[in-house]
Amino acid sequence: MLLQVENLHVYYGAIHALQGISFSVEQGEIVTLIGANGAGKSTTLKSICGLLRPREGTVRFRDQEITRLPVHKIVPLGISQVPEGRRIFAPLTVRENLEMGAFTRSDPKEIAASMERVFTSFPRLKERLNQAGGTLSGGEQQMLAMGRGLMSRPELLLLDEPSMGLSPILVEEIFRIIQEINQQGTSILLVEQNAHMALSVASRGYVLETGRIVLEGSAAELRENAQVRAAYLGG
Repeated sequence: MLLQVENLHVYYGAIHALQGISFSVEQGEIVTLIGANGAGKSTTLKSICGLLRPREGTVRFRDQEITRLPVHKIVPLGISQVPEGRRIFAPLTVRENLEMGAFTRSDPKEIAASMERVFTSFPRLKERLNQAGGTLSGGEQQMLAMGRGLMSRPELLLLDEPSMGLSPILVEEIFRIIQEINQQGTSILLVEQNAHMALSVASRGYVLETGRIVLEGSAAELRENAQVRAAYLGG
């Protein structure tokens, strides 16, 4: 098991944001968490990567408990997050943004090789290497955020709403690239409001409602589930 989350409880003050959720990600999978705003999807990712401290429960990565490790110790283990809203460093160039993603690494040759692998997935970033990140289009900024996440060579990539604010054509392109990244060996935990796209690329999924997992199954099973179709797939 690559990632195992068990009985996770997370609070924001008195607000019980995650109420005992449990799920897993196997090596090589794309697993998606779907749900409405406020369901707890982003909170889940932040709890895995060390940005939030759960009050109860455990997070295990490759059989090592990481529940209370800080971010700077989790990233070198093989987990990287691409946050909601991209959050690139707008004044820095594309190259500098990508180099920031490799902050835990020290070998210049390996970093350069990782950058070339990023350019294979995102050739537009190579064309804009010396351009300030803040001047890129929304789709290019999402590519930059994903490329930065890949620069730490993660075994598990956490993607938080990668389609947010993008045109339908760019959404298709981003999800095609997500599949390519997965096929190259990176497991992915995908948080996404666009349930149709998420379930089209994932092998399994979990449905969150107000801090609880209310449904789980293969992507095919969830696509055919009447509750999921009514709430998230438009019919």
